Amino acid sequence: MKQGICLQSMVALRKSPSEQSEMINQLLFGDLFIVEQVTGNWCFINTIDDANTAWANISQLHFLNDGEFESINESPRFYSMSFSNISFLNDTKLVYTFGSRLPNFDNGVFSLEGLSYKHEGEVTEPSSGNRILEIAKLYLGSPYLWGGRSIFGIDSSGFVQMVFKLDGILLPRDASQQLNTGNTINFIEEAKAGDLAFFENEEGSIVHVGILMGNDKIIHASGEIKIDSIDHNGIFNKKLDKYTHKLRIVKRPV
Repeated sequence: MKQGICLQSMVALRKSPSEQSEMINQLLFGDLFIVEQVTGNWCFINTIDDANTAWANISQLHFLNDGEFESINESPRFYSMSFSNISFLNDTKLVYTFGSRLPNFDNGVFSLEGLSYKHEGEVTEPSSGNRILEIAKLYLGSPYLWGGRSIFGIDSSGFVQMVFKLDGILLPRDASQQLNTGNTINFIEEAKAGDLAFFENEEGSIVHVGILMGNDKIIHASGEIKIDSIDHNGIFNKKLDKYTHKLRIVKRPV
């Protein structure tokens, strides 16, 4: 079974093995995966951090031997909190984005397959667990993108997943999966900053999630990452003067 790492800034993960297929997720630089199936030029992969499956073009993947893969997978998790432009493999230039994992990071340097690269900029400390709102605000203004996980485009569950991931907490990829984590808060008045609010459509399906900030505010991805008002009914958009999302439940993920 093959395994590998993303060495591009971003790689689209698709619903079916075609460039015309819907993008349902993304790999960012440093994300690890296992290949479960190969069909032509496409790999059906399982992402290590969240066990999410999708199709990726084989030309955009980098494969690792067992030892290198395990070394990265078992090393402490450090993520870039800045944008970096480095001279990479074969002297090509690579810009990796905010939220990228730095493999085998130690003392300002990350390493891969025997080569070392200096990282310029801030990184997250592993398992800090206390910077949820601080990290969330760094995404403000990022555009909404279905299946996106980067500051250049991100969806609601991808936003929640990335914010918690950068604070040392791994959550599932999709809102319906995130709903099954943590403890239920019976009343929104009892919620704390960092709790998750989930929203449903008319059929009762979970279609949206955001991070509560306290003081009746929520930060979420709707058009862009923004802050709106929230009460027991849902999210109220002052600009539109109406409720835009119906509240279903509040969960405390940790």
